[in-house]
Amino acid sequence: MTFRRLDPERIVGTARVLERRIVERFPGSGLSRVSHELATVAEEAAALSAWLARPDRVLRGLVAASIVALLGLIGLAVAQVGGAGAPRGFWEWAQTVESVVNDLVFLAVALYFLLGLEGRRKRTRALEALHVLRSLSHIVDMHQLTKDPEALVAAGPPTASSPSRTMMTFELTRYLDYSSELLALVSKVAALYVQELKDPIVLEAASAVEDLAGGLSRTIWQKIVILDRMTASTPRQGVSVADQVPVQEP
Repeated sequence: MTFRRLDPERIVGTARVLERRIVERFPGSGLSRVSHELATVAEEAAALSAWLARPDRVLRGLVAASIVALLGLIGLAVAQVGGAGAPRGFWEWAQTVESVVNDLVFLAVALYFLLGLEGRRKRTRALEALHVLRSLSHIVDMHQLTKDPEALVAAGPPTASSPSRTMMTFELTRYLDYSSELLALVSKVAALYVQELKDPIVLEAASAVEDLAGGLSRTIWQKIVILDRMTASTPRQGVSVADQVPVQEP
């Protein structure tokens, strides 16, 4: 067992365990559905990570055949220049050299395109997967936006559009903690792609997803810290004030 590489199976296992924890604590909640989706994405990421690590032998064979065909065409063109139909005058030679140079430029462009075809294909797949993770990060954040700890002690009269508040302090803390864990898993799944595909564009996109998840998680932890301080400062008289005031249900 090595600790220098992320193990996709362990990430998937952690995601499934977290999903069960959320379902058991908040059955039927939106956060439980998000956790199920993230666990599914983690399984897809494990499969995609393995695909990114494998060479595409079929595509490489087609690329090699195309390169051989192009080189053959260039060889035929050069053979014709040196054959019986070789140019004799200066202007004929100049036109022939220009044609050969154009062919060589075309060959270089074609080689560049063909040799980078596999990398671009894998990059596209990885970027699409990272876009899904970015969306999941925002969805997790949307589920905790209205989980306001200050409503425990500073709740005013509700309006017609106010969310229902039935969650107690302990439940609210667990809800926020689960949201932070989901965002941490998003970062780990993003890291799986760059572990196998060392592409600078994919690396930059994965880093952006990790930064986004980390920033959202810090916001959640600020709420958890506020809850801890409120609980510590509340006088204990049987039941605390914080436990008497419900907070929004997930």
